[in-house]
Amino acid sequence: MKGNSTPINSIILTLMLIVCSASTSATLARAQSNSSADSEVHKGCSNRTLLGDYGFQIEGTLFGPNYSLRTLTLTRFHGNGNLTEVDHVVLNGVPPDQEWRPTSGTYSVNPDCTGSASIAIAPGAPPLNYHFVVVNHGQKILLVVDGDAINGVAYRVD
Repeated sequence: MKGNSTPINSIILTLMLIVCSASTSATLARAQSNSSADSEVHKGCSNRTLLGDYGFQIEGTLFGPNYSLRTLTLTRFHGNGNLTEVDHVVLNGVPPDQEWRPTSGTYSVNPDCTGSASIAIAPGAPPLNYHFVVVNHGQKILLVVDGDAINGVAYRVD
C-alpha cells in the first residue's frame, strides 16, 4: 500500500499546486485589472472632457452672511481651456440691470478630473475663481467658489 500511496500523493500534490496556482493567478489578474481601471479613471480627464454647453446653478453667501447669491449660467467650454458664458445673477433678491451678462474666462482640467476656472466678470473687477470636480464622464460638474460660501452644480446641455 505504501508503494501505491506515493503516486497518489504526487497526483494530489500536483492537483493542489495547479489549483493554488490558478487561484493566485486569477487574484493577481483581478488586482492588476482593478489597479489599471483605477488609474484609467484617475487619468481620464483633460480640457477636452469639458466641451460644449453646461447649465450652472450657483448659490450661497457673498461678502459675509448678509448677501445671498443666486446665479444661473450657461457656459460653453471650448475644449481648449477657454470658455464663454452668459449669467443671470440675483443678489439679495434683486435682479441684475442686465438680464444676461456675457463673460469669458479660462479653465484647466487635471487628469484626475479635478480642475479650476477663472472668470473675468467685469472690467477692472477681480476675476471670479472656482474649483470643480468633473463627474459622470463630463456630464456633471460640482464646484465651489474660492473665498466665499458659494457652491454650485452644472449639467451638460444635450
